[in-house]
Amino acid sequence: MVMQRKLRLRSRSDFTRVYKTGSSFANSQFVVYWLKRPETERFRAGVSVSRKLGGAVVRNRIRRVVKELIRLNADKIADRTDFIVIVRRPALGMKTRDLERSLLHVLRKAGLLKGGKPAGGSGRRNGSGSGAGPETQPRREV
Repeated sequence: MVMQRKLRLRSRSDFTRVYKTGSSFANSQFVVYWLKRPETERFRAGVSVSRKLGGAVVRNRIRRVVKELIRLNADKIADRTDFIVIVRRPALGMKTRDLERSLLHVLRKAGLLKGGKPAGGSGRRNGSGSGAGPETQPRREV
């Protein structure tokens, strides 16, 4: 089954708005950017996979898996939010169950699960701030 059209971020302007004005949080497999949108009823999600991670087949497969995980966990995700999930290289070799656990972890830390609050307050950028351990710090490529 496919993620419903109304639950997808599709336009370039939507992605740009979330990147520029939203907050972010990361773990080693995913980065999530989000923006609260009181005028929307449900959440809307986008998935981004860099060309650095592989060819079109690899990128589209991981994108489909992540979208399916979002669809399966839609009842747990907070409404009135736009968010973008960026896939990182370590996610490529993981099993679906582990990907789901990691995705829910980053969404929980970002405060995007129903009843959850952002770790260390909202508005943090890239997981920095007090209490952010090595698991939540973005990796730097050398």
